[in-house]
Amino acid sequence: MIKAKIQVFGRFLSSLVMPNIGAFIAWGFMTALFIPEGWFPNERLAALIEPMIKYLLPLLVGIKGGNIIAGYRGGLISAVVTMAMIVGADVPILIGAMIIGPLSAYVIKIFDKLIEDRIPAGFEMLVNNFSMGIISMILALIAFLTVGPIISGATTFLKNGAEVIISKGFIPLISIFIEPAKILFLNNAINHGVLSPIGMEQAKEAGKSIMFLLESNPGPGLGIILAYLLYGKGAEKQSALGAWIIHFFGGIHEIYFPYVLMNPLLLLAVISGGMAGTLIFSILGAGLVATPSPGSIFALMALSPKGGIFQMLVGVIVATAVSFIIAIPFVKMASKNKEIREEEEIKREYVEVSKIDNDEIKKIVFACDAGMGSSAMGATRFKKRIKNLGLKIEVTNSSVDAIPEDADLVISHIKLVDRVKRNSPNAEHIFIDDFLSDRKIDKLFERFENNMLEKLKQKMQRKDTSNVQEENDKLPILSERNIVLGLESESKEEAIKRAGNLLVKGGYVKESYVDAMLEREEVVSTYIGMGVAIPHGIGVAKREIKSSGIVVLQYPNGVDFGEELAYLVVGIAGVGDEHIEILSNIAISLEDMELVERLKNTKSVDEILEVFQK
Repeated sequence: MIKAKIQVFGRFLSSLVMPNIGAFIAWGFMTALFIPEGWFPNERLAALIEPMIKYLLPLLVGIKGGNIIAGYRGGLISAVVTMAMIVGADVPILIGAMIIGPLSAYVIKIFDKLIEDRIPAGFEMLVNNFSMGIISMILALIAFLTVGPIISGATTFLKNGAEVIISKGFIPLISIFIEPAKILFLNNAINHGVLSPIGMEQAKEAGKSIMFLLESNPGPGLGIILAYLLYGKGAEKQSALGAWIIHFFGGIHEIYFPYVLMNPLLLLAVISGGMAGTLIFSILGAGLVATPSPGSIFALMALSPKGGIFQMLVGVIVATAVSFIIAIPFVKMASKNKEIREEEEIKREYVEVSKIDNDEIKKIVFACDAGMGSSAMGATRFKKRIKNLGLKIEVTNSSVDAIPEDADLVISHIKLVDRVKRNSPNAEHIFIDDFLSDRKIDKLFERFENNMLEKLKQKMQRKDTSNVQEENDKLPILSERNIVLGLESESKEEAIKRAGNLLVKGGYVKESYVDAMLEREEVVSTYIGMGVAIPHGIGVAKREIKSSGIVVLQYPNGVDFGEELAYLVVGIAGVGDEHIEILSNIAISLEDMELVERLKNTKSVDEILEVFQK
């Protein structure tokens, strides 16, 4: 419960800045370009920088905080009070806006609740406007006379404290707190709620700040992923191949969190990497002009001041190297115990008992802490997977605190269980370890696919049989020329291509159907057991089918389909719903293991033809 509350508070801090991050980046670009030490010094254009940091950015943060607490009225009163506080302060007061904005909105929210249902009819607008004016005036005067100077002093104290830590060489120790907090999905809160306000104060005076590099440095996470890529095994190794690109170039740092969570000893690696990188940043005087969001290497380069890219890159490289070297023995040790870990994982079940019927699932939501990084990647990937099934299901992503009310199924990280259940009590839940490669997501896909196949099968059982004569005019579903015996073993891809090309040659499908068969195999294996595989295309691939038909390829020594060897590779193409009928007939025809054993060695085409035409 305490962890969930910390996550909620961290998410709130982040939500004040994240929606306005574009304005922060715009200010950062102008600072990097036009200040006297910038890339293109320009005194006139540099005049934009001071008003933006002093007035615009704090106002945006204050208004957003008010909107979150009390909607439009909350944003309105927060704007008035934040403006008064800004005028009453001597320095840019971003931290003050993060406090006074939500507090002002909370006051008006309490007032509105007290007078609810007590306003005479016809006087609503009068009361609302005058109450807003009076309360905002009182709070503005308080903010101008007291809060502004207090927050100004506190901000200056934090900035000076940060500068002392930097000057004394203690700043690398901050990684001891930052890196573990990131793994608990507090990365956005730390970056935008704590480090950014301090960094903005420093950047205003010095033109850059190391604070912008402390959390956003991709080096520690990159070292972990590279260690799994080179020394990991199984799914972790395979997923790391794409994860490092998403993390380093896309700036989605959440993608490496699961690698650390499943092996907590790797915290030592990311902490050490963070400390090493920060030490280099401090020694070389590296810094950025604004908050990089997302934390991509491209964003770090774009927001580096003139002459500062090299120093930043050296720090990132050192952080990566240190994290990578320390992670290697832990990754190797984890790989040795991988089988035990997978058995335990299979036993864990995070799917709720009360499942919604498949037909009632119209909206699936992938939810993470910020609603932008890992959940967006997971939603996009799953949307592509189910597209071929032709299901009318909306797949989207959101933050755990903004899950849509009409969500039927919510997929989220196991570390966010309490918050997800609280914010979507009526939805089915699946809690996972990795948004991109978790077996529970694979099981969900199989659940939808099996449901679709079952519905088609039921539809076929109800289908009217009045079109028998029309069926007789079509190509024969199986003929002697569609059966090839005694083939030498080859890869499953080659076997699928051979079956597809035979369907093309027989006039059953267009050439593009062969690619659809290969894509189908990548999603879920078509090996059905007993030495039989039935490669086929589904979904949009049905448009490439001219006539229903099957081909049979015999491999006496088998073809490796991953699970086991397939001795009979039966390529199928079914017009409309005939896809399911053909599958059903094949399954019935080959239910006898002794029969399959005989067919894999038979020299007679007629024997196979007789079995499949029963």
